[in-house]
Amino acid sequence: MLASLRSVSRRALKSSTHTPRLLHPTTAIALRKLNASFATSASDSPSLALSTRSTVIQLLNNIGSKREVEQYLSHFTSVQSQQFAVIKVGGAIITEHLDSLASSLSFLNHVGLFPVVVHGAGPQLNKMLEDAGVEPQFEDGIRVTDGKTLALARQLFLKENLKLVEALEKLGVRARPITGGVFQAEYLDKEKYDLVGKITKVDKRPIEAAIEAGCLPILTSTAETVEGQLLNVNADIAAGELARELQPLKIVYLSEKGGLFHGETNEKISTINLDEEYDDFMSQSWCKYGTRLKIKEIKTLLDDLPRSSSVAIIATADLQKELFTDTGAGTLIRRGNRLTAKTSVSEFGDKAKLVEVLGRAKDEPEGYLNFLGKNSFKAYADEPLEALAVVLPAKNSQEPALLDVFTSSKAGWLGNVADNVFNSIKKEYPKLMWTVKHGDEQLGWHFDKAQGSFSHHGKVLFWYGLEGPEQVQALIGKFISQAEVAEPLNSGTVTGIRQQARAFSTLGRSNAWSAPRQKIIGRRGFASTTNPNPPLGKGNKTNDKPSRVALIGARGYTGQALISLINSHPHLDLTHVSSRELAGKKLEGYNKGDKEIIYQNLTVEDIRRMEDNNEVDCWVMALPNGVCKPFVDAVEDSGNGKSVIVDLSADYRFNDKWTYGLPELNDRSALSSATRISNPGCYATAAQIAIAPLIPFLGGEPTVFGVSGYSGAGTKPSPKNDVKQLADNLMPYSLTDHIHEREISRRLGVPVSFIPHVAVWFQGIHHTVNIPLSKEMTSREIRNLYQDRYAGEKLIKVVGEAPLVKNISGKHGVEVGGFGVHSSGKRVVVCATIDNLLKGAATQCLQNMNLALGYSEYEGIPMD
Repeated sequence: MLASLRSVSRRALKSSTHTPRLLHPTTAIALRKLNASFATSASDSPSLALSTRSTVIQLLNNIGSKREVEQYLSHFTSVQSQQFAVIKVGGAIITEHLDSLASSLSFLNHVGLFPVVVHGAGPQLNKMLEDAGVEPQFEDGIRVTDGKTLALARQLFLKENLKLVEALEKLGVRARPITGGVFQAEYLDKEKYDLVGKITKVDKRPIEAAIEAGCLPILTSTAETVEGQLLNVNADIAAGELARELQPLKIVYLSEKGGLFHGETNEKISTINLDEEYDDFMSQSWCKYGTRLKIKEIKTLLDDLPRSSSVAIIATADLQKELFTDTGAGTLIRRGNRLTAKTSVSEFGDKAKLVEVLGRAKDEPEGYLNFLGKNSFKAYADEPLEALAVVLPAKNSQEPALLDVFTSSKAGWLGNVADNVFNSIKKEYPKLMWTVKHGDEQLGWHFDKAQGSFSHHGKVLFWYGLEGPEQVQALIGKFISQAEVAEPLNSGTVTGIRQQARAFSTLGRSNAWSAPRQKIIGRRGFASTTNPNPPLGKGNKTNDKPSRVALIGARGYTGQALISLINSHPHLDLTHVSSRELAGKKLEGYNKGDKEIIYQNLTVEDIRRMEDNNEVDCWVMALPNGVCKPFVDAVEDSGNGKSVIVDLSADYRFNDKWTYGLPELNDRSALSSATRISNPGCYATAAQIAIAPLIPFLGGEPTVFGVSGYSGAGTKPSPKNDVKQLADNLMPYSLTDHIHEREISRRLGVPVSFIPHVAVWFQGIHHTVNIPLSKEMTSREIRNLYQDRYAGEKLIKVVGEAPLVKNISGKHGVEVGGFGVHSSGKRVVVCATIDNLLKGAATQCLQNMNLALGYSEYEGIPMD
């Protein structure tokens, strides 16, 4: 199976706990250069300074973390300038994405990097020929280039080259147009293609001279014969020949599609490791036409380059993200190394090399080799031992195998080797456990690979493949008992890996046990516990029996959304729905079981009787504010009174006897044992998530400017849900003392101002939150706080750009982004979006019901 299908990701998720490190010297030099550039541009032209700053901010809003930028920048600046990257730019990119291209190249230059850019102009040439009355001719996909066509092409190339150069210079970047003198060629086939060249030689001196003068070299894809005849050459081929001469770390093909795509699933292919997967790709029926040709051409190119070189096919806007983040952006293609599996020490051959590699993970590698010589094991590694894993088999099929060693060099994690090794292990071992120290800065990678985790005495236990809570509890019990006597699970522990994960996923992991966590503020950490039966956490299930749910107030939009979720839930049965207006009618949109459900108008007496008879496991109150108390009292006055109640109104959000149901910011163990849960408000949920990570750094009162779709006004007619009133309009209301203002302030523990509005769309909320800061902070630092705080949360996504309502409508989570910092560094604007009917109400209600009833927190919630 292809790597694109068997590997979730290329590069590791960022750790939620990492230790700050000093800047690499090359990074510090580059950043000093950047600061000097700011100073110069500020004195020369205020607008230029702003332009340069906006370029940098654009990158900082797209990178994953300060750590990532430092490690990649130091990697890229470790070679000569012209060996950093060759970037091929298609003509359509210059036409459609010039500003984005110039901005990305500008940043690279300002941090001391000099990509060599070679561009084409195919689409523009087609149009120019059409306007000139010349019909383009192609043979075998190659443009036949006669004298008239070449004359037009030369004119066009000069124009497009100058267009890119001028765009860069407007951003304060010195760029040098190089329209000849680099590519020498001979006729490809003069009779067939006329003035089309085959490159025979590359002269890199003009490129070196440009870089020496501090200029970005911008090349056209034209060549000359020895006699000086101009010839047309394909831009992809020109970029490839340039790469063969310069031997760069990166060859980047900018593509409007943003990568290669799987022909059957239509999913973007994240990574291709040619040594391992090329034959697989070539044997696939869907891999044909342009995709097949592209992969073959890239393999031919990379075969002529060092193994450290790689090819990236990405969209223009993702250039920075591809180069500077662990997540990547488009399709990464590299040679990689073939993996081997060994079952004896003698199979390794070079014992000294093996001892050296084991020394990264073991204090006594020689002694560990002796241990392996006397015990059964299976070791996985690439040929040069950049990554090494040792698995000790389980005693029986009920127990997991132990991943006893997992270590990788810098080249290994940059080369995606460690991910490939782990994937090989997973294919062979359906159950696995391993441990990692708390301080390991790549804990996020391990969380991504694990099904569950448990923290104790400075270590985190990870596992996957365990079946049911009994196996999990047995494993945790053994882990705790051995930790108490300071012994490892076996003969060693796992060394954390600095490794890459290639999927965009800050959304977390499934089926993980969580120890109790801090409330609301502060950085996410791992609480230590000695309880061998830990409280129910995210993704864990202790109840396999169905639960009966009664919904009181089912007519509204939230009630309908919840009915739809319960309909697809494997363990919840909706047994009663109450609506005064719909009493006697059949419930639509619910098709579980054979029995029709009819709306009822349940009275307080009905509810007390049903609770007495133990007919309901969970009551959901979906009633307007101030209405549900008599119904709650009826449940509590009953002789039974033990059913779970989740109230969607604001009636109990300020009652300390009730548990506030925002799992991402509260103690999940409290929700797991709660029988009275107040569901947060939609506005309040998004606002708290948008503000919580910055509570320790507040320099004043945050202000939330909120705009909701008109479904938030309910089904009862009012100006706030009158589409005619809302057309071409934005309607403010309750400008002070809104109940959500009080809710947000109470839960965060700080005063917060809230200004609500309603707009003409149906569902979805956007918050723009202005937050004063107590100290100067950068956008990147702030975004790191949010990524750390919400690492592992499946329903919270931290993004770089300000999120949009149209992208959250119908989705079950919250998106947080923007992170625009004022020039003073002491004020940030954070944006958040949420679907008010789903995560703002019904989805969050289902999370709370799952936790309280003993199911996996995300059971029944689509993870789209």
